[in-house]
Order: sequence, then structure tokens, then C-alpha cells
Amino acid sequence: MLTPLRRFCESERDWLKETTAALVRLESPTTDKAAVDRCGHELASRLEAIGGRITRLSRQDRGDHLLAEFGCGTSQILLLGHFDTVWPVGQLERMPLVERDGRLHGPGIFDMKAGIAIGMLAVRALLETGAPLSRRIVMLWTTDEEVGSASSRQAIEDEARRSDAVFVLEPSLPGGALKTSRKGCGGYDVLVRGVAAHAGVDPAKGASAIHELAHQVVRIQALQDLARGVSVNVTTIQGGSRTNVIPDEARAFVDVRVPTMAEAEKVERALRALEPVDARTRLEVSGGVDRPPLERSAAVVRLYDQAREIARELGQDLAEGGTGGGSDGNFTAALGVPTLDGLGAVGDGAHALHEHVELSALPDRAALIAGLLTGL
Repeated sequence: MLTPLRRFCESERDWLKETTAALVRLESPTTDKAAVDRCGHELASRLEAIGGRITRLSRQDRGDHLLAEFGCGTSQILLLGHFDTVWPVGQLERMPLVERDGRLHGPGIFDMKAGIAIGMLAVRALLETGAPLSRRIVMLWTTDEEVGSASSRQAIEDEARRSDAVFVLEPSLPGGALKTSRKGCGGYDVLVRGVAAHAGVDPAKGASAIHELAHQVVRIQALQDLARGVSVNVTTIQGGSRTNVIPDEARAFVDVRVPTMAEAEKVERALRALEPVDARTRLEVSGGVDRPPLERSAAVVRLYDQAREIARELGQDLAEGGTGGGSDGNFTAALGVPTLDGLGAVGDGAHALHEHVELSALPDRAALIAGLLTGL
């Protein structure tokens, strides 16, 4: 069964390249709803052209998410990803869509518009070769992954609960390896309230919020334990109002990445337990881990083993690994739904000026996904 799928995907290289390029040309920064919706309109049209039943999930402040259904059945498999990017409109002038040395370059191509095209070709391969489908295939393409998925999380979790498995078409790890674990991501705001005073006339009457925050930054940084995969970093600081005033307010943002929810809870308890060094100041800690980790569970390993076996039959090696960045697959895995991530394009340069995909690898990835869909 895999041979016809592979041959079909190989024969559609030009279609795959053209579809990827069309999406890249429609720049879609998360914060520009009009631009994202222009890209979404083109994507919806192309999904309909390959047989998808489209539902637009309208949002007021973000681009509309797209749900596409193929086939029928009482159960489903979810293909998940996003078409928003970190690049502003106009980035194409600085990062033109160009093919060079077997690579296609452009803003958002690796993260993750080529992944969308790969998923579309995989479904085309099944439908057009007559491969048996015992489940419905659902695609959910969202528009706010790059800023935390606030407007799409409910839809992601709803579709995941209906699904037997979730395949996330985010970029692969170097060399094409899949992502079988991702750290959970969170952020905390640490606010210090002090007492203002004249810095020259009455400094002793003041309680510096900045001094207190400096003590707390040292304590916070001590929570980091890279050997356990826990990173805790103060990434921004604000404080003070004038150069001659003892500051009565200062705040820091703390970026937290954790491999398990158990580690997330440890960091949470430690941050909530912080106490002032200067009793005249007060601490207020808010925030939390809002994107749970994708843990390498037995269900994830089973999916990876299936993918590795299919890759072998296709003549490919398929490694696995983890990453400190989060994706929408974190949400689905946290629900206990078997989730496999990093099935998208092979390339490099996510969020970087050298962003590109390896053209020769695109049909292979589509064949791998098609094989997974039939294998389940």
C-alpha cells in the first residue's frame, strides 16, 4: 500500500512546491487579522479544491481558524498546525521567496506553511489512490499559535477529544527527526511594591522596589536546573519613574520551561513562596504554566514506533528528540490523546532570516503522513 502513496507524492512535487509558495506569498503575521484572513481565504479555497468540507471558526481579534474534514466515519484523526507567522507584512522584500541549492527560502515557510502543504498532499494521496479510510480526517489550521493560542485552544482541545490520534505538522528537528517531547511553557510576573522617597533628601524613608527586585532575581534564577530540564529565566525588568526618586514599583517577567507537570508544580510553589528581604516592600506574583508539556508517554512512543516502521518501508531513517519550544501539540498531549509532533518540513531557520525547507524531503514527509493515516 505504501508504494502507490510514495509514487503519488513523488509525482506531485510541483503541486507541493506551488502550494507552499502560494501560502508563503500571502504574509500572515499573527497580529494583522486582515493579512491572516487573506492567507486563510486562499488556504480554504485550496482545501475545498482537494475535497475538504470547510468550517471557518470566526474570531474578532485574530484571524479566522480553519477546520477541514475529509472522508467519513465515527472516529477521526486530527492534523494540526497554524498559518500565522512571526514575520511582519513586507518581510518578503527582505526575505524573498527564492529557490537555491535545493532549498526554498521565505518567511514562514519552515514554521510552518510547508507543513500545511505536506498535510494536504498526504490527504490527496489517500483520496486519489483509493487508499482505504476507516476514520474521518480532520485538519485544524489556526491563526494565533505564535502568541500563545488563546483564541484557538478551545477548538484544539475539542477536536483532540474527538480524535484517536493527533499529528502535528510543525517543523521537524534537524535531519527530519520527530518531536516526541516538548517542554511546557509559562510566564510569571513578579511585581514589587516599595515606598517612594527623595533619593537625595530622604533616601532612608524610602524602600526601593528595584533593590528588592534585585534580591528576588537572584532567588528566581536559583530555581533553574538545566540537568533536570528546568529553565527559569528573568527576561525583562521594568522599574522606577525618575532619576531622583527611590522607586516604589518594579517588576520582572520570568520565562519558565519544564519537561513535566510535576516540575511545573515545583516551580509554581517556589515562586508563590517568595518573600521580601525588606519587610517594607510587598511582592505580588501572577501567571503560570499555560502550555503544558508534551511528555514522552507510552502512547507517544507507540505512535513514533509506527512512524519509524512506516519510514523504514519508505526507505527513510526516522529519529526522535525533544525541544524546549512549545506547540499546540502540548495541549492535545496533555489531554491524554496520542500526539506525534514535528511531522512537517525538514529545513532550518524558524523565526530566522535563513528560514528554508529542503525541497527533496517534502514528498517523503507527505508519504510518511499518508502511511501513518492508513496505518492507524
